[in-house]
Amino acid sequence: MSGAKNQTNSKTGSVIDFILLKRVLAFAKPYRLQFTVAAIAAISLSFLGPLRPMLINYAIDNYIIIPNKEKLLDITILLLGLLFLEGIIQFFYIYLSTWIGQHVIQDLRAKIFKHILSLKMKYIDNTPIGTLVTRSVSDIETIADIFSQGLLVIIAELLKLVVVITMMFYTDWRLAIIAMLTIPILLVATAWFKRNIKASFQDVREQVSQLNTFVQEHIVGMNIVQIFNREQAEYKKFKTINQSHRDAHLRSIFYYAVFFPIVEVLSAMSIGLIVWYGGQGILEGKDITIGELIAFILFVHMMFRPIRQLADRFNILQMGIVGSERVFKVLDTDEKIADEGTETLENRKGSIAFNAVDFCYKQDEWVLKGLSFEIQAGKLLALVGRTGAGKTSIISVLNRFYEIQKGAITIDGINIDSIQLESLRKNIALVQQEVFLFSDSILNNITLFDESITRGQVIAAAKEIGVHDFISSLPKSYDYVVGERGVTLSAGQRQLIAFLRVYVRNPKILILDEATSSIDTATEELLQNALEKLSKNRTTIVIAHRLSTIVNADKILHLKDGAVLEEGTHQQLLESGGAYSDMYHLQSDANLDA
Repeated sequence: MSGAKNQTNSKTGSVIDFILLKRVLAFAKPYRLQFTVAAIAAISLSFLGPLRPMLINYAIDNYIIIPNKEKLLDITILLLGLLFLEGIIQFFYIYLSTWIGQHVIQDLRAKIFKHILSLKMKYIDNTPIGTLVTRSVSDIETIADIFSQGLLVIIAELLKLVVVITMMFYTDWRLAIIAMLTIPILLVATAWFKRNIKASFQDVREQVSQLNTFVQEHIVGMNIVQIFNREQAEYKKFKTINQSHRDAHLRSIFYYAVFFPIVEVLSAMSIGLIVWYGGQGILEGKDITIGELIAFILFVHMMFRPIRQLADRFNILQMGIVGSERVFKVLDTDEKIADEGTETLENRKGSIAFNAVDFCYKQDEWVLKGLSFEIQAGKLLALVGRTGAGKTSIISVLNRFYEIQKGAITIDGINIDSIQLESLRKNIALVQQEVFLFSDSILNNITLFDESITRGQVIAAAKEIGVHDFISSLPKSYDYVVGERGVTLSAGQRQLIAFLRVYVRNPKILILDEATSSIDTATEELLQNALEKLSKNRTTIVIAHRLSTIVNADKILHLKDGAVLEEGTHQQLLESGGAYSDMYHLQSDANLDA
């Protein structure tokens, strides 16, 4: 993939940095005007700053050494006006460059989140959540610095350096050469700093990602940590990761701590050489003036400041490029479900057929093996079998969360690959065993911000399936805000919300993935009533472990190792005396014993 290629090249040369930079700058195209104004402001500052030493030089030699109060006042006012103008231009530069950066990362963050939403479940399964959070949040934040503190600053400082050196040679070429005697040492130090800080920044971003991944995963799985009394063990692991994060930052700080004092020492050495050489020239009556000597001291400050700024800003730019490299790696991930279908499920009945379907999550580890079955529209199909038999995988490939490797799945005779993905998923509703609710109101968890579903429709649907009274009993009723993942509700209550969420969408096909298990007896009657309403006149697929709940199914598939072991109605399977019959009687005996 191109993302992997970018990552490799960025570590071996600088050319790829410009490729990544070009990709980032492409996001600034909608803001050309603001970028142009900011660039003009940056360039203007590069010329206005070095004018001050020239004016001071002229004032000292012409209006102080040769006294002229009126002219001295005029040039002082000119200097103040110049400083005021610099302040105004600097305001526009800082504001606009930051404004561009924030708008770019807003657009980029929206694009990466939209891209993540379209990725295959296989990619989501294999990528830690913390990694994607880091890419979408902190890595993108570093890209804003490319505009506010990186690219434009580097251009401005480089131009300012050229202007300063030009003015130095124009004023006195001898003092200019003296001032630049320490530059070779500075260039070596800068190259060392640049090389090491880039590697350090890459390490910092990697450690941030690992830290985010660890914290995210362990907060989500905190109940497992506490159930098995592993708090101290996990804390030790966290301390190790946290220390690695600290050490990565300390390494970058070390390079700064070495480089900046070197710059200051070399700057002081240049000033000392100028004072020594220029002072001697003045004492010996050479054509070096006091104004030139003072101007050169200011010029040296202006020369070393851009060099120091360049090293710092270059590394901010590098950090932004490192962040963009990681962001573009996600954007370059071409693991999307192909959505090239033209058919829709409007005015369809909802019959389903699997024809010799083979499917695996990992290569050659087949989960479904030549699976074939049919269910007529409006009928109820039950899937039973041990864990790993392939029940949930059937649901996943029907929804095209994953792609099958062989065979075909059809709805009303139309291959699901030929159906628009939006239409397919709009007409297939899934109620899972573990219901996920967002930390939002009951109403928003039902509509999921679908503007076509009104509050009145939700209330009417709730009354139809018998859950209105339950919701009305909650504080603020439909506006009651549930906690994260719906923790403020019981498992049964969450199931009722999930049933209502499905019912208001009026799907063609209903899938219940063990949706009535692990519920309290108080809500079981409500759930059964809601289930009857939901499945009426709909093609329904039920994954069940409690066989007593599927005795009225139109067809039961008993699966084993991804293939159909037995098929028929409940009565037919009992009469055959096979594995299903044994399983049913075993459950019945267990319930009697209980």
